[in-house]
Amino acid sequence: MPLALISDIHGNRVGLDAVLADLEQLGVEDGVCLGDVAQGGPQPAEALDRVQELGWPVVLGNADHFLLRVPEQPPEPVSESQLQVREWSLSQLTDAHRARIDGFAATVQRDLEGGARLLAFHGSPLSYDDVLLPETAPGSAYEARGADVLAGGHTHLQWTRRLGSGLFVNPGSVGLAYDRHQVREDFRTTPIAEYALLHADGGGIAVEFRRVPFDLERLVAAASANGHPRADEYAAQWRPLG
Repeated sequence: MPLALISDIHGNRVGLDAVLADLEQLGVEDGVCLGDVAQGGPQPAEALDRVQELGWPVVLGNADHFLLRVPEQPPEPVSESQLQVREWSLSQLTDAHRARIDGFAATVQRDLEGGARLLAFHGSPLSYDDVLLPETAPGSAYEARGADVLAGGHTHLQWTRRLGSGLFVNPGSVGLAYDRHQVREDFRTTPIAEYALLHADGGGIAVEFRRVPFDLERLVAAASANGHPRADEYAAQWRPLG
């Protein structure tokens, strides 16, 4: 049975629902969430609740940690807009939600079919802030650490690459996917939910990337209905399909 890898939901329950509907059609029930569940989008509580219902292990992402506390020395400047959305997100969450986020793991290990081992994280095994891209030179952040498969998110980019004895996989973003080759002046996100499937057996490991469209109108309506403080700005950031 394949193992689903999902990441970077960013408060987009609509996109998450699209992924889970696709998984149901495929008969896949098991998975790992690589973090950044709630912050940013219009459905932080709904996204957290749905992930909890799945019962999958969840890794702590940088945006998850940002909800718990604002870093004193962030890797990138924190804008007033981000702080405003953070305060609104927190207003949507209960103490139980915040405790759940605080319980997310730094890394997750899983045994796969055929005896392979998975090490899951958000940025890298060393930090949720690390940025790993296909062109990143191998180094300590890429160490397999006894794992056959390394799975991380954070960069919202679907890619895989053999690194020494391990295979690195990034499933992309469920809730905030985008084409990084766009012109900067017209850069917008895409209403496509990205994820990956790991197929492992005695014969080896295969990665399947999947991209599922979701109902953009429903997501934008949720931003308005839930009182997202940047609802108009959030709606304008998307490039409709077609």
